[in-house]
Amino acid sequence: MTDILDQQSIAQWCQDYVAGLLDVPADSIALDATFDRLGIDSAHAVALLIEIESRYGIDLPPEALFENPTLGAVAQYLFEHSS
Repeated sequence: MTDILDQQSIAQWCQDYVAGLLDVPADSIALDATFDRLGIDSAHAVALLIEIESRYGIDLPPEALFENPTLGAVAQYLFEHSS
């Protein structure tokens, strides 16, 4: 788990992680693009959930991805639930 959590660093980590999953440059991942638009399928979503819990110690339920369908929204959710 990281020592200092801020929304921008969480968003950057999400962007980098998803870029790795999709094998694309991180700067091609828009934080406001929907998961569908980015090409994130259910297997990618599960991998993201597992990695978030491992990295941040925050249980992100699958339904939270549907309620927060962009990486920016996920970063905000994680930031709000990190304290």
